[in-house]
Parts: sequence; structure tokens; C-alpha cells
Amino acid sequence: MIDTAQSEMAFALSVVREASLLAQRIQAGMAVRGLVKSDLSPVTVADYAIQALVAHRLELAFPDAVLVAEEGSEELRAPEGAVVLELVTEFIGKAFPGATAEEVCAWIDRGAAEPTKRFWTLDPIDGTKGYLRSGQYAVALAVIDAGQVELATLGCPNLGEHCTPDLLGLGSLLAARRGEGAWVTALSVDDDPFLPLHVADRPEIYDARMLRSVESAHTDADKIEELAHALELEAEPVRIDSQAKYTMLAAGQAEILLRLLSPKQMDYKEKIWDQAAGSLLLEEAGGRITDLDGKPLDFTQGRRLENNRGICATHGPIHDTVLQGIAQVGA
Repeated sequence: MIDTAQSEMAFALSVVREASLLAQRIQAGMAVRGLVKSDLSPVTVADYAIQALVAHRLELAFPDAVLVAEEGSEELRAPEGAVVLELVTEFIGKAFPGATAEEVCAWIDRGAAEPTKRFWTLDPIDGTKGYLRSGQYAVALAVIDAGQVELATLGCPNLGEHCTPDLLGLGSLLAARRGEGAWVTALSVDDDPFLPLHVADRPEIYDARMLRSVESAHTDADKIEELAHALELEAEPVRIDSQAKYTMLAAGQAEILLRLLSPKQMDYKEKIWDQAAGSLLLEEAGGRITDLDGKPLDFTQGRRLENNRGICATHGPIHDTVLQGIAQVGA
């Protein structure tokens, strides 16, 4: 059983749970105000609010900790950002009564740090389009030490039992620590037991189920279809947004996850917060992850995976076969 009493793990689980529930409240609150389809995107408000929440909680718990995160407060501080900043400050005020707009901006900017030897990395809302359509999204927090992901937590409010999509369920809170395994519990229940995660036992390639993004803008949908044909995959793909894909892979609900490079962005480099938490969760559940050339993910190059090209993640036994297929179709 993973030791949740250890201070960093206990903190990570607590703050990701709090942040995930905040994401749900913002979604509901924006809908009540009729702002869901306005220029005041609920995902923008949630991104800023969650980063402020996690950054300040981290500052209080571990004052010397370094946070590398997605957002900065520049747009909020501009005149045109005043309304969004007011909303973010209002939502944050529920967690920190009396918080000012200036304090909120300062907390957000704690995430602007550059990576050091040991640091935390956060994606406040991974799966923007999924969040907007009330589909799958994740709050992702990880600790990286000397280029290796050591601790990971993911909050997936719309994944239910066995890490399957469930918009009316209790949500899933996932954790992994290097060398200790991967675990899941209910997001909305404080004392629910942690259950171990393990990838599927499906050794044959034809049996493999591929996780596909609902949105195709960040990948090469045509090459993925070509690859599926080359590998003779028989199962229908599972379409889902965000790092929630990693949780389904880790829980045995699928066997392949790919990020092929979009023809419009062939030089794109993955951001570390988009892959850190999910990659460790998968590895600790028995899976395997590399880039499209079979190289391990290199978290030593700053805010992006500069030495890597795309993502190839599988449950393990078919990984080399998938890499061969990627090379065959020229992806």
C-alpha cells in the first residue's frame, strides 16, 4: 500500500482533491451565471484559480518548494483581464478568505519558476476542450527530481469506478510514487480505500484498444488511422480527453496511447506538466512510455521535452511492435 502519510504525498493528494472539487464548483458557478458560452471561459477562470490555490498551498506547506506551471498573471493584470481576475479572486476567496487580487496574481506567478534539481510541476486543467464540454479533464501535479518523476497525483472528476468515464460518479483520485506502485481512490470520498492499479493482461496486438483524443488538433489523425491499419487493430478506439487517458491505460481499460505530431506543428515539443504525472502513473502500474523514437522521456531540459518527439505509451508487451509500426508508416 502506498504510504499516504508521507508529507509530500499527503499534501499532493489533499491539494489535488481540493483543486479538482474547485474545478467542479467553477464549472457549475459559471453555468449558473450564464457565462459558459461567453468570452469569460470557465476553463480560463479554473486554470488561474487552481494554479493560485495549489501555489499558495505549496508555499504554506513547503516554503522553499519550486513550482513550474502553465499560467502567468500578465493577462489578468491587464485592464481587459479585470473581470476574469475578479472572478478568480472570488472563487479563491472561498479557500482563502480575504484574498486580494494582487495576492492571487502573486500566487499564480509562483508557477513561473524555472526547473531546478527538484521541483513540482502542475497542469491546473489538462483537457481544455473536455472541461468546456463537461467531458474528461484532469488536475495533474507531480514532483520531478534530477530529471526523474518521483511522485504523481491526478484528479479526474469525471472518471468513475475502474477509471471509466462517469459524469455522475464520485470521480477518481490517483497517486503514484516511484518504486511503490500506482493507486486510485474516490475523489469525492475522503476515507475511501486506495486500490492498486495494474495495466491489462492482453499480450496480443490485435486485441489492443487505442485511446484517441476527442480533439485531433494536437496529433496526426490520418497517420493514427494508417498505423491502426498497419497493426491490424480490431477494437474500436476509445475517445477521451486529457491525462485521464493515462489513468485508463494504467487501470487496464486500454493498451495504446499515442501523441503523433500534427502536420501543422512538426516541431512541437511536449510540455512537462502535460506528461509528468501520467507517465509515472502508467509506469508504476506496469506500463511503458517512450517518445515516438523509443527514447525515454527526458525531463531535464526545462519546461519542455526538448529531446523527445511525441509520445508512445502502452501497457508493455506490444510496445516495441507499436514503435515498429510508427516507423513503418513514417509517423
